[in-house]
Amino acid sequence: MALRTQVVVIGGGPSGLLLSQLLHRQGIESVVLERKTRDYVLGRIRAGVLETGTVNLMRQAGVSERMDKECLVHDGIVISHADEQFSINLKKLTGSNVVVYGQTELTRDLYDAREAENGTLIFNVENVQILDADSDHPRVSYEQDGKSYRIDCDFVAGCDGFHGVSRQTIPISARTEYEKVYPFGWLGILSETPPVNDELIYASSSRGFALCSMRNQNLSRYYIQCSLTDSPDDWSDAAFWQELKRRIPAATAESLVTGPSIEKSIAPLRSFVTEPMRWGRLFLCGDAAHIVPPTGAKGLNTAAGDIHYLYNSFAQYYATGDTLGLDQYSEKALARVWKAVRFSWSLTSMLHRFPDQTEFDLKIQAAEVAFMKTNQHSQSVLAENYVGLPY
Repeated sequence: MALRTQVVVIGGGPSGLLLSQLLHRQGIESVVLERKTRDYVLGRIRAGVLETGTVNLMRQAGVSERMDKECLVHDGIVISHADEQFSINLKKLTGSNVVVYGQTELTRDLYDAREAENGTLIFNVENVQILDADSDHPRVSYEQDGKSYRIDCDFVAGCDGFHGVSRQTIPISARTEYEKVYPFGWLGILSETPPVNDELIYASSSRGFALCSMRNQNLSRYYIQCSLTDSPDDWSDAAFWQELKRRIPAATAESLVTGPSIEKSIAPLRSFVTEPMRWGRLFLCGDAAHIVPPTGAKGLNTAAGDIHYLYNSFAQYYATGDTLGLDQYSEKALARVWKAVRFSWSLTSMLHRFPDQTEFDLKIQAAEVAFMKTNQHSQSVLAENYVGLPY
């Protein structure tokens, strides 16, 4: 069975759904293919810090009503080293802020919008293949419930993550991959407890990194740096809370409200970029093309940047026939991606403990934090990157 659409979007996560929704509002047809079910996608626990650009894209897509009502606006962040801490006022330094709104909720809003507008979302697809992407007539084949299907299209948007088929479709001879694997992971828990602080706390200590975050006023997200050999089962809730308290300032630890975890997982940290992000009529977006450590809250936000460039390029093409945006997509997206990779690398390097660090390295780390504490220019650089560089 053969279908026809203008853009096939592979991947029903937030970036694929956002692109489909934006295209719909421009009268551009799309079909979204998702390997899992809707409930499975919504069950994934992910980031929650949204840059101004990501928020504006959600508004442009017409799916911001609940986000605007329920999100937590953050005008700053807190950095601590040992038992000292200081605030970085994002609003004062940049005129902008970030918001906290869980990726799960953002994805739910996008699903609801696409379903309300009868968008074509196809779940439980298997054996997806992108065919003839380097020609003027690309097509996508897949299987569902034992039956084979084909979609003819103008373009393919690969929003299917690091392990998806999209990047692998580009011949290895036509792409270059860059990767840095960090020698530790983040153990994270979600708990139905009030956040320990109004703003996020990024904590550096002799025992390793910790992050105090939240999803709403009654749902907290906490992380501690851990060994890659650890398993979530190695950590009881009591052990996690005890270790977290050791890594954050004493006054903060005293006010920490603990409770049972409702989710516990370990995420490895790495930086990954593939170039280019376009091959013929196949365009890569988000984790299909790049991954950053979660330290700088850039994963979802860099994906949103890709969607900004690609959506506007498609809109330009279908309105005027002009291919300039499409031709420049990879170059523009990668320029912003590499700046996000640099920022995430910088923040990760400054706040974590590395197994091969010397006493000299530790002194340099401490001096870097101390310099930032007293230097507004250093704070401004961090703030500009944190709220999101312009598109």
